[in-house]
Amino acid sequence: MKTNKNILYLVLCTFVLFVTSCEPNALTEQDVFFPSDTTAAGADSLHKWLDENNPEGWKIFTLEQFLDTFMTEEGNFMSDTCPYRTRTTNGNGIYLFSVDTLPTTGRGIYIRGRISTDDYAGNFYKAMVIQQIVNDDQQNLRISADIGSSGGMYQIGQEIIIRCNGLAVGRYAGQPQLCVPSYNDNVFAYSAKEKVGWAPGRIPASKFRNAAKMIGSPDPSLLNYDEVTLDELFSMVPRKPAMNKEDMKKVRHFDGRLVRLQKVHFTGETTQQDDSNPFTDCVYKHPDTSEVANVFAPTTLNIGYPQSRILLNKANNKNFAICCSCSEYAKFANVFLPGAQPDSLKAVTNCKRWEGTVAGIVGWYADNANYIPPKSELKGTEWSITPRGIPGVGIPDIQLKSNFPMPGIPLGTEWTPEEFDPVYYINYYYNHED
Repeated sequence: MKTNKNILYLVLCTFVLFVTSCEPNALTEQDVFFPSDTTAAGADSLHKWLDENNPEGWKIFTLEQFLDTFMTEEGNFMSDTCPYRTRTTNGNGIYLFSVDTLPTTGRGIYIRGRISTDDYAGNFYKAMVIQQIVNDDQQNLRISADIGSSGGMYQIGQEIIIRCNGLAVGRYAGQPQLCVPSYNDNVFAYSAKEKVGWAPGRIPASKFRNAAKMIGSPDPSLLNYDEVTLDELFSMVPRKPAMNKEDMKKVRHFDGRLVRLQKVHFTGETTQQDDSNPFTDCVYKHPDTSEVANVFAPTTLNIGYPQSRILLNKANNKNFAICCSCSEYAKFANVFLPGAQPDSLKAVTNCKRWEGTVAGIVGWYADNANYIPPKSELKGTEWSITPRGIPGVGIPDIQLKSNFPMPGIPLGTEWTPEEFDPVYYINYYYNHED
């Protein structure tokens, strides 16, 4: 059989050209980065781009201006036929969940800030926080973006500018964030009836990459930390805010703040829903089966809430306690709390003997208004600090030393993380059976 090679080559070449023409152009440095605007050339480049891409004008809002301008209490996604989740409010006029959509067209709406989080250790999964310094003080905002391993591109210390048109701003469990509307219809979830409805959702990856551009190169040294004790922290914001718009505004402006707590230690306790006893001691149990195991974040029995372990200053009572929040999916979730031991009798007795600094993102988290009496103050355990990592795993936000000599541990020894060992656990209980 004779084949016409000329026709075959023509068809193949045409097909190759067609496939090649369908491929998107590779991103260039100019598509992603602006030069640092600390120089005149960098500022001119940024403003020129903004002018060219915003024919109807543009404005860069400070983060607090952005919240005050576009985030309302009820949001604009609430309706009788398609409401927020039922745990959103208890009728006191305060909404723990809200969504306000932003105009798609018109004047360009921009925010900018420096990324203060890192997702390597897994405690900020598909989420980041940006920090902006205004009049020598922090302003911060959470961003919910559906990007796995986002720290590879959006590194800690990287300044970004985001065009917010077509996105949304809202609150998830009381925490303000840049987002998109998301409807939860998971009827198999824990307490599903309370969770079905609208809430802030993650911005799709492609949408976020189109909206965000980087300014200069990452420089974590330019991030600002509040170096404070717990009593100083709670002089800046109410520990038990009242459920009114005035206190909630203070709470929402403070959320996302980058803090380094001084002279704190873990108490070895975790939070409970029981108002009469808000804290309970952790125990030496397997973290796959016990929610109160003496590690940073054992199982939540598939519920998925952030686990909390209690931090305290030696000089303060528990009215000044704050939660250390960690995801059960973090890389250090099964690491023992500082001072915790693989011993059922001494599971947390040495926790108070390790003292130092704990850094991270301070937040206020309350996800069920049905637990909150309509006119009361809150319990205070809604406040937490979320470390970005521990020594050896991500950002070493927990830096503690022994403040009391212990067998084999001289005074001043630096805390070294130790992970739960399931083999030791099995042997321990085998040898300690009655």
